[in-house]
Amino acid sequence: MRHQRKTVKLQRTQSHRTALLKNLCKSLIEHRRIRTTLAKAKALRPVAEKLVTLGKRNTLHTRRQAFAVLRSETLVKKLFEEIAAASTTRAGGYTRITKLGQRMSDSAPMAFIEWVDAFVGKGFVEVADEPAVVEVEAEEVKTPRAPRKKKTED
Repeated sequence: MRHQRKTVKLQRTQSHRTALLKNLCKSLIEHRRIRTTLAKAKALRPVAEKLVTLGKRNTLHTRRQAFAVLRSETLVKKLFEEIAAASTTRAGGYTRITKLGQRMSDSAPMAFIEWVDAFVGKGFVEVADEPAVVEVEAEEVKTPRAPRKKKTED
């Protein structure tokens, strides 16, 4: 019986699954947004959010715990200084999963997983839940010209 086993197996062995989730987490921290299958995104969310919680505490011990997962000092630095620092006021829910539809080759449901705080310049800026309305000046649209009349010889 699978008592107290919340992680989806993803049809992999335990060692393969943990390696997959660590690599997805590294990519999410590095690129801030990744495209993957919906099942992998849902399995990645708790792993990534626990790392942000470690980053919010920002002690030597939590840095070493994050390094045990990420195995990269540059990613740990980025996690603690950029991502966790932007999420200090947020009490949870640091990631967002956006469904994209089905993949063309095998119809697997695809999704984006990204940090809720959008990256602007060198720091993070919190994005409102509702998209902002942006007014754009209308460009001059060229109307298709009428076809030329054939010249008739008189």
